[in-house]
Amino acid sequence: MNSDIISYNQNLEVEDEKIANILSEEIYKHLPEAENKIWHAHPVWFLNGNPIVGYSKQKRGIRLMFWSGKSFDESQLNVEGEKFQDASIFYNDWNEINKDDLERWLEKSINIQWDYKNIVKRKGVLERLK
Repeated sequence: MNSDIISYNQNLEVEDEKIANILSEEIYKHLPEAENKIWHAHPVWFLNGNPIVGYSKQKRGIRLMFWSGKSFDESQLNVEGEKFQDASIFYNDWNEINKDDLERWLEKSINIQWDYKNIVKRKGVLERLK
């Protein structure tokens, strides 16, 4: 695992660290080819330079975000706003994580992607890659 992500997780409160450890382990397991790093202060995984999944500590809990999640058609993923294609779920206890759902969403994150990598070049316009 990426040492920066391990450090990020270790700096969380105990319950949040448990959640983050499960999320990072599952993401590594199902996206072994993805580049991963701390990006904008939280762990993010990329395919071909395009961000696809990440998590962060927020007031509502640990937020697991899929950059193209709005297109996943998954009722558990909360869609906020209309400009981008991201969708999220919040966790406050490690028991809330359904690994089958997570695996399905990670598979969708590979097969359904919007091009965030080139959003600046396209002046804020997103194009679907897959």
